[in-house]
Formats: sequence, structure tokens, C-alpha cells
Amino acid sequence: MMGNFMRFCSDEPLDVLVNPHRAEEQDAAKAAGAVRLQVLGVRLTGTETSDEVGDLLDAIERFEQAVELHGGDLMVDEGPHGRTTEPDDPQFALPRRIANESAAAYVARLSEATGRLHRRPRHRD
Repeated sequence: MMGNFMRFCSDEPLDVLVNPHRAEEQDAAKAAGAVRLQVLGVRLTGTETSDEVGDLLDAIERFEQAVELHGGDLMVDEGPHGRTTEPDDPQFALPRRIANESAAAYVARLSEATGRLHRRPRHRD
């Protein structure tokens, strides 16, 4: 008898029933992330998933933290729309995403660039 009480009578996934606006919120977060990436000059194909946009943003944040840790100035090293003309150090400039490069491949290149920065001696003020 209790089994019938606990039965769920809907074809909707539980997640949609618990949070009916989740998809809208995810779309808005993806759009905001895409704008941030475009401001940084990161090419987007328009086919990136929400998870990929999040992964790109996370990888860029780690790169930026490494730049700052080593004395870089993001205002100098990240020019408008990714056009950096005179970075403090060429390794401080955000690597450009190559045409047709997958999000995962770009994240991997960003991670490699971040790793190179972490292997450098830290900047001391």
C-alpha cells in the first residue's frame, strides 16, 4: 500500500519538477559566460555546451590567477577583444583559440600555458 503512495505520477524528470526554471537559468549563465569569453577575444563556435563554456571560463580564470601571481597586469596583458599589443611578458597574454579548435583542446592548451607560468620563479614586489 505504501508503494503506491511513494509512486511518482509524472513523465517529467524530477529535476524539471523541482526546479522548472533550471534550463532558463542555465541558458542565461551560458550566455553571460559567452559574453565574457568574447570580450576576452575567445572565439566561440556557437556549439559549445554550458559545461564547455564553464570549463573555458575556469581555465581562463586559472591562467589569469597565474599571470597575477607572477606580477602580470591583466589590464595590460588582456587587451580589448583579445588584442594584446604590449603584454608585460608574451607568456602573460591569453593564448588565442585556434579556428576549429575544440573547447577541450583549448582548455588543455590553457592548462599547459598555466603550468608553464607556475614553473617560472614568482615575481617579488
